Amino acid sequence: MNPMHPDPSALQRPFQINRRRFLRGLGAGIALPALVSMPGVAAASGQVKAAARATTATGAPLRSVFLYFPNGAIPSEWWPAEGAGASPSELSRTLEPLDTVRRHVQILKGIDNLTANPGPDGAGDHARGNGTFLTCVRLRKSSTELRAGTSIDQLIASEVGSFTRIPSLELTCDHIRKSSGCDAGYSCAYQFNISWRNATTPMTAENNPRLVFERLFGAGGPGERTANLRRRQQEQRSVLDFVLEDARALQQRLDARDREKLDQYLTGVREVERRIARAERFRDVREPDMDTPAGVPGTHSEHIQLMNDLLVLALQTDTTRVASLQLSYDGSNRSFSEIGIAEGHHDLTHHQNRPEWIQKVAQIDRWYVSQFARLLQKLEAVKDVDGHSLLHNSMIVYGSGNADGNRHTHSNLPVLLAGGGGGTLTPGRVVQHGSRPLANLYLSLADRMGLDRLERFGDSTGRLSDV
Repeated sequence: MNPMHPDPSALQRPFQINRRRFLRGLGAGIALPALVSMPGVAAASGQVKAAARATTATGAPLRSVFLYFPNGAIPSEWWPAEGAGASPSELSRTLEPLDTVRRHVQILKGIDNLTANPGPDGAGDHARGNGTFLTCVRLRKSSTELRAGTSIDQLIASEVGSFTRIPSLELTCDHIRKSSGCDAGYSCAYQFNISWRNATTPMTAENNPRLVFERLFGAGGPGERTANLRRRQQEQRSVLDFVLEDARALQQRLDARDREKLDQYLTGVREVERRIARAERFRDVREPDMDTPAGVPGTHSEHIQLMNDLLVLALQTDTTRVASLQLSYDGSNRSFSEIGIAEGHHDLTHHQNRPEWIQKVAQIDRWYVSQFARLLQKLEAVKDVDGHSLLHNSMIVYGSGNADGNRHTHSNLPVLLAGGGGGTLTPGRVVQHGSRPLANLYLSLADRMGLDRLERFGDSTGRLSDV
């Protein structure tokens, strides 16, 4: 057939976009939304806003960090002995690893998350405990239709995220991330994510330390990373310019439904543009003098410790001021052979009052606390810009969405609050809050991060009066 005289029947065929033409030069860098005119391509969107800056009284940045550990804790081994007073002379067996940093830690009693209770939804306490820990709202029980809520870390990031190169950092130590249905008909998204941009969009956490490091500081060896990071930003900008140019030419040829989808997609592209522009404002990347991690370590303890180290670096370099770390998903049945426990964690939590099983769960609880203690020690050892420690200028929540893993309860959660909040918190004590929503704690922390105009969060009933 003469290429100058195409097949006349082709003029009668429905319009089809040339996907190769549209993605010319992009490689895997970016993708288009799924359109009727061009099936099989995924969409992306998102929006982050910047607002007032939150600092300590000395002018140093204030940080918020949230750590989640799975499957609750053995209550009798977690709580200090009754009558020990506000400053217990002896920590419980589980919390004993915190002894060297106890003056920086509040043990919060009477903190509830009733949004994780079954109600009419029945089973699924692991998904609910996990998915409501930072959102404090009821979840839609469905394997495909998500409905959670914006998590507190993302509300804080919307306030202070514009003042750092990365608005928030989401980390996990889970190797496997499942899709579709997980716990009793709940979407796996609830179990594998604690941070949520909005009711239907989780903030997917990264589990590979190498990728986290390269996101924070760029690829390559010491001395090369800043240049590589800037080169990558320029390449991303070139990709976006190409996409926007082709999209403008394409828009007039789409039907109304596809134009709407393309507009949604371009909203996401423009958000990437804003992220690049934000990153370009921070030209002086404080690059650490260390080798790039090789990848996911072979043991759970090495993995957690490496993620903790990256978290400290991210805060120390003021690359971000908001972070979350999911040590493992709720319902995890990981074994702990490195401390001599071959059975699965979740299986052991349903101990049915077997003393041997209870002690093994308590040993796992203590092991997780020891990892947390190591993080606090590192934060205490790093001096901030005002001469105080990073720990003094941080607010760090450590807790689980289940209280008693054997009974799947969500009242009197095992929750610790570490750090000095820049001098606004009163650590080094046990505080009895009676029975208050977890959301009240988050409102109190949000106030200190500049969100004091926030009237409610989740199922909150007010602020905690004593933190």
